[in-house]
Amino acid sequence: MDNKIVLVGAGSTSFGPKTIGDLFISDNLAGSTITLHDINKEKLEMVYEICIKENEIREGKFNIERTTNRTEAFKDANFIISSIEVGKRFPLWRQDYEIPRKYGSTQILGECGGPGGTFHAFRILPPVIEIAREAEKICPEAFFINFSNPMARVCLAIKRAAPKLKFTGLCHQIGFFNVHIPRMLDLKLKNLKMTVVGLNHFGFLLGLEEFNSGKDLMPQFHSKAMKYFKKHEDRFMFSTLTFEVYKRLGYFPHAGDNHLGEYLQFGEEFTEKQDMIDWLDRTDEFGNTIYQKVLKGYNRLKKGRYPKRGILFRNLSGERAVPIIEEILTDKKKIESSVNIPNDGLVENLPQDLVIEGPAIVDKEGIHGIKMGNLPKSIAALLRIEATIQDLCVEAVLKESKELAIASLAIDPNVGSFEMADNIFSELYQLQKEYLPQFK
Repeated sequence: MDNKIVLVGAGSTSFGPKTIGDLFISDNLAGSTITLHDINKEKLEMVYEICIKENEIREGKFNIERTTNRTEAFKDANFIISSIEVGKRFPLWRQDYEIPRKYGSTQILGECGGPGGTFHAFRILPPVIEIAREAEKICPEAFFINFSNPMARVCLAIKRAAPKLKFTGLCHQIGFFNVHIPRMLDLKLKNLKMTVVGLNHFGFLLGLEEFNSGKDLMPQFHSKAMKYFKKHEDRFMFSTLTFEVYKRLGYFPHAGDNHLGEYLQFGEEFTEKQDMIDWLDRTDEFGNTIYQKVLKGYNRLKKGRYPKRGILFRNLSGERAVPIIEEILTDKKKIESSVNIPNDGLVENLPQDLVIEGPAIVDKEGIHGIKMGNLPKSIAALLRIEATIQDLCVEAVLKESKELAIASLAIDPNVGSFEMADNIFSELYQLQKEYLPQFK
């Protein structure tokens, strides 16, 4: 196929190697041009040279090019996969976590929710908005796929800043359900139709059917879930907080304790502080391990000792970007169980100017969300609180408004005070101002 696929943030080792590996596995996309784009010239060159070598191993399956010029990268693009980050991710994340708690915030992680998630958004939204607007202008027919966190806020900013751009946001968190539920019910994943709806990292299992017969499997799930997940309890995933929310609301949250707790004032009550610190440390270590593997491969390449089979995985990563591109091009009308898309009537009792996470159908025109009607009132009530915070957060960046920025912090359940919001804003702004909007 003669398509141009642009990887923005190609120097990132968080998603770059996975996406590139998935592309090289794809036979449907053979013959396409893969354009690597990053503003970090050194990392871009390293990834480019590795890709050239991997392409040689596969007898020139793709046309590989690289550029630091975004206008050049986007020209004639059919698909754009963006996975950018701003600054040194983990030192900044530690600031996002520690400083709000210093002033009394109950946040437990600070990546996508809570005041830490808000500052993460403040940093990353300006360049994402710039990228999206440029894509809308240069290649208006291209399909844009976002991997950057905080996912829901990034996607909402794209929706508002580039309203004509076709886009989705993808998160692999649903993959944990894809592993556990088939095991629990002793069924294959392909025979299950799961309906998980909400916001990114804040969704709930609302329906479960046998794919071919349409048999309702929710009664079976409810009869087995608590016993199964307690047996497979994981302090980072399905543990005390998940069980409490499931018991109280009657709907199982899919994201795991560490992510779910970011949005809940009572998250701290059911999680251990050290577990969250350990998760951050483990995530940092995992990212460094991947980087070291890529760097080792690059050093071997420069010495003429690159592995004959290459260094990319030979199996699909589980990320959905490349499969979705294939589904668009082949027009197979496949169902994707979890994508981030504009609400626009999909969930009636949530704000319409919102990006939700839920199931969708993919065809040659792109991604079309499946209507869910009204969510259970208890679930919708929780989601609307976070939706309000996301609304103010995105508007604060678009308008460079300090007033809105502090308001988005103050109304967060993990803050709940203008005095605390002022203190958090002042210290984090001084530490991170080189990456932040010029709030006025």
